[in-house]
Amino acid sequence: MAHLLSTTCSLDVSSSNKLHFKSINQCSTPIPTSFNMGISFSPLKKLSLQSKRSAKYVIRASAVSMSQEARTQNDSGSQQTTDGASTRKKVMVIGGDGYCGWATALHLSNKGYEVAIVDNLIRRLFDDQLGLDSLTPISSIHNRIRRWKSLTGKDIQLFVGDICEFEFLAEAFKSFEPDAVVHFGEQRSAPYSMIDRSRAIYTQHNNVIGTLNVLFAIKEFREECHLVKLGTMGEYGTPNIDIEEGYITITHNGRTDTLPYPKQASSFYHLSKVHDSHNIAFTCKAWGIRATDLNQGVVYGVRTDETAMHEELVNRLDYDGVFGTALNRFCVQAAVGHPLTVYGKGGQTRGYLDIRDTVQCVEIAIANPAKLGEFRVFNQFTEQFSVNELAALVTKAGGKLGLEVKAISVPNPRVEAEEHYYNAKHTKLIELGLQPHLLSDSLLDSLLNFAVQYKDRVDTKQIMPSVSWKKIGVKPKTVAA
Repeated sequence: MAHLLSTTCSLDVSSSNKLHFKSINQCSTPIPTSFNMGISFSPLKKLSLQSKRSAKYVIRASAVSMSQEARTQNDSGSQQTTDGASTRKKVMVIGGDGYCGWATALHLSNKGYEVAIVDNLIRRLFDDQLGLDSLTPISSIHNRIRRWKSLTGKDIQLFVGDICEFEFLAEAFKSFEPDAVVHFGEQRSAPYSMIDRSRAIYTQHNNVIGTLNVLFAIKEFREECHLVKLGTMGEYGTPNIDIEEGYITITHNGRTDTLPYPKQASSFYHLSKVHDSHNIAFTCKAWGIRATDLNQGVVYGVRTDETAMHEELVNRLDYDGVFGTALNRFCVQAAVGHPLTVYGKGGQTRGYLDIRDTVQCVEIAIANPAKLGEFRVFNQFTEQFSVNELAALVTKAGGKLGLEVKAISVPNPRVEAEEHYYNAKHTKLIELGLQPHLLSDSLLDSLLNFAVQYKDRVDTKQIMPSVSWKKIGVKPKTVAA
């Protein structure tokens, strides 16, 4: 097993945007590799290597305070101090280089929040390991942040390191002092967690230990901090009763109680999210932490107001069988003339939402924080579709654009019900002001045109599913070049 080396850090050092390396120690989180990955270090001032027994290192990058120019705009990221003064609320976005995290970090910064990104940049390494790539060319995190600054004048601080290493996370907390933590920083793919034993273990270790470290950091350094944790609707499974938002009231043998809704996870990834939810609920009760668990449905789309501002801000769009989500995959498949890959019977029904609603939901949760000691759960999606319904919508939209689109049934690599009852409640975010972007013909046209624009970047060998739930084994799987 190799240990993660965080990627090259080469931010310009200026009076308003400083990046210092605090220390370098052994990384605590093993990542599965089937081959050695070489990662170089850019020479920076005051960079030193302190060897440990294993001779394996991780850079801990900690951004110091940036210039705080006086701002007169009245934006949603401000809060009142005890003396009546207005200050900017600080939000730490863990996993801010990823699909949901990057869009969220920019959205919150644009809304006036002071934002810091914490990320070990491992999602980019996964692509290198598995021979995958985003449909869209994505810039380095450093170029992304510099471009955002040049366009808006707004700073985003950057902490590069692994939250599974508590000393790094502690330094980030003490340096930035967040009022809220948005936690996207987990291995997010069910198929990835089912590739082989090492990836299953990595997923659970990274996700569960990382979240535990965040909880301990809040307890130790920022007791008032609000944790906004990205969960998943997949925690619930597909029960033959309505899915409530986090809790269900049950009468049994004449007695009634309100209990956490039963969990029926369907992969090692989904199980890690269940473990997270239990750990967060416990610490809210035991330590008085305030937390919101956002059980998110399947996200589609790529553009937000902020990521559309410049090509260097463009978000990633995954279309492969490991990290790609259903609607995004179907649109890319239609763009390149590949049949839409419907798994099995296609009756699998889930909640879906536009990425613009992801960032809106997070902002709503931050603006309306949980109470101290409260663990609340919001089901974060806007509409329900079956896989067959999505395929029909893409087929129709593609036809209007002159694309010849057809769907085929392929053997289902997952272990799941292919026809089932599904009715999940999702009212709490609406009640707090969510204005959904529902799936429309214009949105599908936009997404299909976006896929057509970048279709020359599609590797059709990555379209078909290659990970089997039943065939997962001990031997590490490699990807042929």
